[in-house]
Amino acid sequence: MDFLRPAGWEEALAAKAEHPAAVPIAGGTDLMVEINFDHRRPDHLLDLGRIEELTAWEDLGDSIRLGASVPYSRIMRHLRGELPGLALASHTVASPQIRNRGGVGGNLGTASPAGDAHPALLAAGAEVEAESVRGTRLIPIDDFYTGVKRNALAPDELIRAVRIRKADGPQQFSKVGTRNAMVIAVCAFGIALHPRSRTVRTGIGSAAPTPIRAKAAEEFLVAALAEGNHWESGGPLPESLVKQFATLAAGACNPIDDVRGTAAYRRHAIGVLARRTLGWTWAARERSTACA
Repeated sequence: MDFLRPAGWEEALAAKAEHPAAVPIAGGTDLMVEINFDHRRPDHLLDLGRIEELTAWEDLGDSIRLGASVPYSRIMRHLRGELPGLALASHTVASPQIRNRGGVGGNLGTASPAGDAHPALLAAGAEVEAESVRGTRLIPIDDFYTGVKRNALAPDELIRAVRIRKADGPQQFSKVGTRNAMVIAVCAFGIALHPRSRTVRTGIGSAAPTPIRAKAAEEFLVAALAEGNHWESGGPLPESLVKQFATLAAGACNPIDDVRGTAAYRRHAIGVLARRTLGWTWAARERSTACA
């Protein structure tokens, strides 16, 4: 196994162009597990650890351009106001040591359906900034996941950053695991209310071959909120509305049985998480409206 260690971004792109099968490594919190258990043995590792710009973020006004290697711990400390859903998801990642090393770019590159960042990125409507020596393109998060641990990156592309719109309403994330830390999600659910556009987005993790949105649940909720004039009137949501949203969210799943949980349990748990996170976000919406 050859180890490539570029000193800068342009050098990294050139190395990736020369060795398209090279596997990028930054925090290494996913990749090193696969290598240590001999599940993966790439010919080349492309170390991005010396590229400082990947560990920085930029305020673009209505969005945050988050470097691919910004550690989860820094997202938690510094971006909880702008990216609350992602900050909540970051809290659930593994251990403090891993949160100090791992970043969103690694989650996206691995594209595991159980990655903790994915539901929050889907709910926020993020875009992945992919770059190669041929140029830069923005990949909508809805188009990024193409299969089990597969993504839309071309062989010569690297993830430079993720562009995430700042929250204009409450966001939530919740995860079921077999313990409270150092655990892969049995399932996870993220939700974001977007009051300006009167829309809702969701994200589901570890309950389908790829991270997905519960689109039927979103469409139902958007229509029900509009029909009931709930955006303007506020107040608690009808229980029948919340229940139907949860049922539709559970119906979006296509889970499997594995050592962490059964398909039936995952489907049930997603319904529970959908109901709870909708309740939390709507309560936060009511509080913000009352204080306005």
